[in-house]
Amino acid sequence: MPEPTVVAVPEPSDAAAPSPQPAGPPAIRCESLVKRFGTFAAVDGLSLEVPQGAFYAFLGPNGAGKSTTIAMLTGIYGADAGRVEVLGKDLQRDPLGVKASIGVVFEELALFERLTGMQYLVFCGRMYGLKGAEATRRAQELLELVELSFKSDELIADYSKGMRRKLAIAAALIHAPQLIFLDEPFEGIDVLASAVIRELLKELKRNGTTIFMTTHVLEIAEKLATHIGVIVAGKMRASGPVRELQTEHGAHTLEGLFQTLVGAPKAAGVRLSFYG
Repeated sequence: MPEPTVVAVPEPSDAAAPSPQPAGPPAIRCESLVKRFGTFAAVDGLSLEVPQGAFYAFLGPNGAGKSTTIAMLTGIYGADAGRVEVLGKDLQRDPLGVKASIGVVFEELALFERLTGMQYLVFCGRMYGLKGAEATRRAQELLELVELSFKSDELIADYSKGMRRKLAIAAALIHAPQLIFLDEPFEGIDVLASAVIRELLKELKRNGTTIFMTTHVLEIAEKLATHIGVIVAGKMRASGPVRELQTEHGAHTLEGLFQTLVGAPKAAGVRLSFYG
C-alpha cells in the first residue's frame, strides 16, 4: 500500500489579505458639490466616493473646506449645487433617514454641560429610539470603553477637553451607526486621550464601520486610513486607496504624498536673520 502524500500547509502570513470588495452602494457618494458664503466658494465642484467599510482620511491645509464638506455630507449645510448620497439614501430627499444611520463628532463640541456623562449618553440613545434599559446598558459599556466610568456621575461642565471629546465620540456611537464622521478628533487633547481614541477607531475599523475623518495628524492617518482624499482651496486634488495614490505619485509615505499634492511648506529651510 503506497504511503499517503503529505501536503505542506503554509504558515499564515502577517501581511494583510486584500479586502473583499464591499457589496451594495458606496457609503458616501457626492458629485459636483458646491458651497458658497457670499462670493467665496468654500467647496467648489467636489466629487468623491467612499466604499463601505473604508477608513477615509480627508486631508488638506487649514481653510481648505474640510469642515464645510462634512457639514454638507451630514445635512448641517445645504449644498448650493451638487448631489449627496449617504448609505444609498439621497440626503436631500431623506435627511432623517440619513441622520438616523450616521454618527457625527464636530471639531467644535456642543454638549449639554448641565448633564452628567451618563445622563448625556442615555439622552442621546433615547433620541435615537433606544429603550431606556438598552440606552443605559450601552452608555455604561461606552463609558467603560472610553475610560470615563469614574466620571459618569459628574457634570460635563467639569470634564477636561479630552474627556469631552471621548464622551462626544461615545455619544456618536451609541446607536451603532454604519458610518461615523469625525472632524479633527485629536485636536487639543493629551496623549492618553489620543491613545484611547486611536484604539476605539481601530476597533470600529475591525468591525467594518465606515469612518470619514478629517485630521492634521498625518502619522495617525498613515496608520489607520485605507483611503484618503486631499482637498485644497475647496477643490479635490486626489481621492482613492492610499497605496494606489502613493504608487501613482511616487510617494513612499503619506506625508510625502500630501506634500506632492499640496506643496512643501514655505517654511522649509527657513532662516531667521536675527539668529546668529
